[in-house]
Amino acid sequence: MVEIKLWACLIIAMCGRLLVSEAIWMNLPNDGAMKCVSEEIQNNVVVVGDYIVIDEKGHSSPTINAKVTSPYGNQLYHSENVTYGQFAFTANEIGSYVACFWVAGEHQSATLNIDWKIGFTAKDWDSVAKKEHLEGLELELRKLEGAVENILENLILLQRKEWVMREVSEKTNARVAWYGVMSLGIGITASIYQVWHLRRFFQKKKLI
Repeated sequence: MVEIKLWACLIIAMCGRLLVSEAIWMNLPNDGAMKCVSEEIQNNVVVVGDYIVIDEKGHSSPTINAKVTSPYGNQLYHSENVTYGQFAFTANEIGSYVACFWVAGEHQSATLNIDWKIGFTAKDWDSVAKKEHLEGLELELRKLEGAVENILENLILLQRKEWVMREVSEKTNARVAWYGVMSLGIGITASIYQVWHLRRFFQKKKLI
């Protein structure tokens, strides 16, 4: 029993990086230019994003504007003149979701920290632990189970993309092959016509 727990702890330590969401740091220029981050997300996936303006100079933090759009251009979140905020939604479209930020005022720059959690990392594990009475090793194993499921979903998505790309590639190859055959046929036909036309011309001129 002790060996099983040791192996479980070793697995948790090796896979711990899968349970941590990495923060993104972004420098927003003082000309109001928009900067965006995007993420490829599957359908029915929970997304939670926290962002905050980092005050590095000790002065009042500049305010920013933020918006999040779906792959088809639907606006999922919009906020203006804020120094921090959170957006949360469940993806109902498969594709690239884009979060854009820009400084609200003029002649100001800002450093922004974004923590974008997707899938199992966005799950409220404290609530799950209380609801299902999980703690310690059992909770960590449950998190690992969620991580494995997330990896499996990503692998399935990559496999589907591979099938689509392969289908597109095969169709493109078939069209290129037909185009080559047609070009060859047109070239041969044009050559035969030119030879026939020149022969008639020379016959009329009584050169042959």
